[in-house]
Amino acid sequence: MRLRHNYVMYLCNNSRLNMKLRERMKRLGFFLMILMLLPSLASAWWQEDWGYKKKISLDMEKLKQDGVTVPTAASALIRLHTGNFGFFADLADKGKDIRFLAGDEKTPLKFYVEKLDSINEMALIWVQLPSDITTASEPAIWLYYGNQEATDAQDAAGSFDVNQVLSYQFGQTGIKDLTAYANNPSEVTATSGEGGLIADAAVFDGSQIIRVPATPSLSMSPTSGWTVSTWIKFEQTQTNGVIFQRSGASGNVTLSILGQTLYVEVQEGSKQEIKAPTPLSTGAWHHLVMTTSLETLTLYVDGVTVGSLGVATRDLTSEMTIGADAKGARGFKGLLDQFSVHKTVLDANAIKFNYQMQGSLSTILAYGEDSTPDSEEGGESLIMGSIKNVTTDGWVIIGILAVMFVISWMVMIVKAIVLSRVTSENKKFQQAYSQLSTQDIANLNKEDVEGDQDFDESPLLLSFTKTHGAFTGSTIYRIYHVGVEEMNRRLKKVEGAPSGEKMLSAQSMNAVKATMDATLIRELQKLNSQMVLLTIAISGGPFLGLLGTVIGVMITFAAIAVSGEVNVNAIAPGIAGALTATVAGLMVAIPCLFGYNYLGGRIKEITADMHVFVDEFVAKLTEQHT
Repeated sequence: MRLRHNYVMYLCNNSRLNMKLRERMKRLGFFLMILMLLPSLASAWWQEDWGYKKKISLDMEKLKQDGVTVPTAASALIRLHTGNFGFFADLADKGKDIRFLAGDEKTPLKFYVEKLDSINEMALIWVQLPSDITTASEPAIWLYYGNQEATDAQDAAGSFDVNQVLSYQFGQTGIKDLTAYANNPSEVTATSGEGGLIADAAVFDGSQIIRVPATPSLSMSPTSGWTVSTWIKFEQTQTNGVIFQRSGASGNVTLSILGQTLYVEVQEGSKQEIKAPTPLSTGAWHHLVMTTSLETLTLYVDGVTVGSLGVATRDLTSEMTIGADAKGARGFKGLLDQFSVHKTVLDANAIKFNYQMQGSLSTILAYGEDSTPDSEEGGESLIMGSIKNVTTDGWVIIGILAVMFVISWMVMIVKAIVLSRVTSENKKFQQAYSQLSTQDIANLNKEDVEGDQDFDESPLLLSFTKTHGAFTGSTIYRIYHVGVEEMNRRLKKVEGAPSGEKMLSAQSMNAVKATMDATLIRELQKLNSQMVLLTIAISGGPFLGLLGTVIGVMITFAAIAVSGEVNVNAIAPGIAGALTATVAGLMVAIPCLFGYNYLGGRIKEITADMHVFVDEFVAKLTEQHT
């Protein structure tokens, strides 16, 4: 140890060796960094055939605040809609390219699609969560999609826990068991309809029923315990409508509603019941769960225990009825969704987790941005992310604004060139005009104009004859030309009059001025032509953008209402995409506003110069010829 210490001290004291050592350490550190990055780079994308992926995170803080943990073999309900997913057009037919992976982006997860509607842009997918998700540094799963050549990888039966022996979701496949046990009904008079909590629901009118035959897998024994759960919704008070009933050798268990009050009836020699303390509200979905162990039957409503019975139930081995009792009486009127049976007792934590995950106000899942392999290195900008969430209606509005943008810029550019040229030509003419002496104007009389001389040959006009082409772009020159033309006409009328009557009258000079003013107005109309397009862009651009935003927000909230998910992560992308239309409207209006004010100022300057010239020119003519 002593010798090693001395050797280290020697290296530190020797500057040359120290520099070499530092250089080697830097190279070693760089090499080690490359080795550490290689695994992460290799696993950055699952498979190259898939073009997109989306991170879906589990909000553990939210669960912790509610006193809930992720139970074993839990499933997550993935709700995709325009608010959190903007690539329905990139999905393969029937979503056969959908894949779910654990947080390591290597382990495939079992899933199945309950509903996929690419036209209305909505999808409801069940995914079995990884068993170690609660201990992961980032509790999340990954959704991969965007492979048109992929084969369907759904596994509905494998997505359920082995203890779940029945699951009716009343979806696109009809009323049948989705678990591997295939406990399908023997009689179904209820119908599947829209408006379920999750996709479709079973509709009961009071005379309809679902009968499920007894099977070994569906045996409900208090020794192992069992759990029945469902979601219900009704619009009117019930006349003792039965939701679930099943019998055994010497008794039965019935879950029913009388009025708006929930009851559990247990008939084991004597009748015992649980009465929920609070009536269920009409027009709203409620989560009902009933569990039974050896000596306790417990009832839950919306994730909360509402009552229990200390009763030892017998084995339930007969057929099961849903929506009415075994005789088909005491019918339920309303909707049922997500009816399931477990052959074990779900604890309060699992029940509350399912209630929060499946409920329409669920905020457990947070949906990240969609990314591609090209965006993995630098990531996708927030602006591009917002643009990708613009709806079709928003793109129509943005397209109209783009046309307005191009037209307005063309008007501003062309108008700026024209005004610049007019200003230059006016300045050139005014300089030439200022060199005319008073005598040049005084020569405009009978002696200077021959009887058969055309007005274009007048002395005043001949002063610019040699450079006539140089002033054709000047508005002042055109006004001057008309004034001279009118003066020549007036002077020809008094050509043969006595010398004392060769002067023009005040009315004649007013007529000359009126002619010049009329030409000035026409020149102003030319200068202001197309300026109305800028005013339309200034006032209409923001309103069109606002229209696009309102439509986008409306679609976002409509999609959220359909999917039943309300949280910031679901709303934010859709709102950001909708606001893109307003940004587009302002991008059209703001440059037009500046351009319009600038061009308007230039036009006012030219207008003032023309008015001043008319007044000065007419004043000089009046002085000489009246």
